[in-house]
Amino acid sequence: MDTDRPTPAYKRVLIKISGEALMGPSEFGIHTPTVEYICKQVADVKSLGIELGLVVGGGNIFRGMKGAERGMDRVTGDNIGMLATVMNSLALMDMLEQMGIYTRVMSAVKIEAFAEPYIRRRAIRHMEKGRTVIFAAGTGNPYFSTDTAASLRAMEVGAQLMVKATNVDGVYSADPKKVKDAVFFPTLSYMDVLTKELKVMDSTSISLLKDNRIPVRVIDLSKPGILKQVVLGENVGTLIC
Repeated sequence: MDTDRPTPAYKRVLIKISGEALMGPSEFGIHTPTVEYICKQVADVKSLGIELGLVVGGGNIFRGMKGAERGMDRVTGDNIGMLATVMNSLALMDMLEQMGIYTRVMSAVKIEAFAEPYIRRRAIRHMEKGRTVIFAAGTGNPYFSTDTAASLRAMEVGAQLMVKATNVDGVYSADPKKVKDAVFFPTLSYMDVLTKELKVMDSTSISLLKDNRIPVRVIDLSKPGILKQVVLGENVGTLIC
């Protein structure tokens, strides 16, 4: 036993990473140095000995709602978005495994040539064996966001905390990049998010977390070491509980 290793505050954590986070300074697609930076943060968290799941969005490649706004059938657009999350998941898997982190991609839609089918008990077993599980293809259904998929997977695998990794250092009353006097909220209740109509997560996602009492911490992933701080129980970002 490594007595010098810090003691994490959680045993099992699910991290939601936005697809846009993988773009880095690019305007589209997957920026490899940024993926490497994100995976180094994940590797630091794994070094604490916790069980870890990831959900990644697909907004760096395609958004179903954007397609619908341009006349595309919404279901078709969401299906394309699900495939985008699979591509992002494979990119994360490859980088993590280069770092020595055993990883499994599990897809909510059948795509066995690239990923295992999502089976809850198998996912939990992977995590118990120390493998990082990346949950791809959202919920497998149109009209549901990857935030909702993350909340659902957090519930199913018994995560003690969900982390929403964004490009803002927590939740504000308005977009702090556009509104100079936007108010920062260090803590919020689930009902605060719903009644104030804060846009940090969609209402379905928050409602699932509320009903199952899973706290979520919203952080700025661009800050070095931020994931490790969260897992060690430090008070960073915004806590919704």
